[in-house]
Amino acid sequence: MKIAIINGPNLNLLGIRETKIYGTESFEDFFEKLIKKFPMTSITYFQNNVEGVLINELQKKAMECDAIIFNPGGYTHTSVALGDTVAAIQCPVLEVHLSNINGREDFRKISHISAQCKGTISGMGLKGYELAVYYIIHMMS
Repeated sequence: MKIAIINGPNLNLLGIRETKIYGTESFEDFFEKLIKKFPMTSITYFQNNVEGVLINELQKKAMECDAIIFNPGGYTHTSVALGDTVAAIQCPVLEVHLSNINGREDFRKISHISAQCKGTISGMGLKGYELAVYYIIHMMS
């Protein structure tokens, strides 16, 4: 099974950015642990801060993978184009957010992505990615 994790803007700063909200562990350190936890699964990781680059990566990985785990970051609330991309691809997409976006500022309660996804995990920190991988492996296959 092939799973792609795609992270949007500012998620390259995990571990140093707003640690009270996002924690102190970098995504790279977490990712090493994640691939060890699921050794029979091919998991790739991509992060970019540019909307168009994320669109290209989603389209590419949709052709190569069984599922995508996508954290669009701040684009969740602003990008119709990313929502359209998720709607257009055939590969199932699970949306993950580290913080509980529904418990934060009002503008974060709007998602242009969620309705196009198989499901959303929000507010579980980095554990949300692990839960998404588990779901893909055990519930979708």
